[in-house]
Amino acid sequence: MRFRLIAADLDDTLLDENSKISRRNKEAIFKAVSIGVRFIIATGRMFKTSVAYLDELELDGDCPLINYHGAMIKKSKSRDILYHQPLNNELAIAVSEEAERRGSHVSVFINDNLFISEENQYSQYYQALTRVELQPVGKLSSFLAGNGANPTKISIICWDGNIDAIEAGLKDSFGEKLSILQSRPYFLEITDRKATKGQTLRWFAEQTDVKREEIIAFGDGHNDLDMIKYAGLGVAVANARPAVLQAADLVTASNSEDGVAEVIEKHVLDMSAYPE
Repeated sequence: MRFRLIAADLDDTLLDENSKISRRNKEAIFKAVSIGVRFIIATGRMFKTSVAYLDELELDGDCPLINYHGAMIKKSKSRDILYHQPLNNELAIAVSEEAERRGSHVSVFINDNLFISEENQYSQYYQALTRVELQPVGKLSSFLAGNGANPTKISIICWDGNIDAIEAGLKDSFGEKLSILQSRPYFLEITDRKATKGQTLRWFAEQTDVKREEIIAFGDGHNDLDMIKYAGLGVAVANARPAVLQAADLVTASNSEDGVAEVIEKHVLDMSAYPE
């Protein structure tokens, strides 16, 4: 079976420890695309903080990206939205109110813009990490009630040791309606129940007539789990979370050791792997 679609997470998977795409990874992806393989980034990031990495790969065409853990697919050049599964406004208000009662720092993503209640140590940390503009709007539950918006994602940052308790509490209240998971240490991400990387990758594959066994998916975090389980070849980088390492069909080298390229070279570019 030849692979026809490659999906890769960004942070701690395709990107190295300096948040860069290595030359070897770039070359492997470019060569794969040049022989007809599709490539799609699948990240929890916003579109505006991830599209530059796709531009850096210098791939031809108006390539799509999966953003917000699967809540959106958007094209890199035209900015056309192919798929969007936002949070219901009432649910978003309820989640914000619960987080506010716990004193948590909440961020709300609407139309690829980021809204917070006020500037603090958490917002400063996130801004330094992503270099994205933040818009303080006061109490977020009131902000959402006032504008009726359906956010693409809600994010909570907490490093005081209570992130697990916050996750458990939200799952008790909203677990049947929402996807709630820790994407990385201190980060809790909330999207619609149908907005996960695996479900959105499935949707994209069906739209492009690609079978699941023709897909390679790379990841490292909990938000990559259903994507790795769905793909014909689910690959964990060596630095992945234990649950991801266990679920993967294959473990490759770490994100700092060109793990993505290692697999593409062997399973896509090496034609000897496909005897006539």
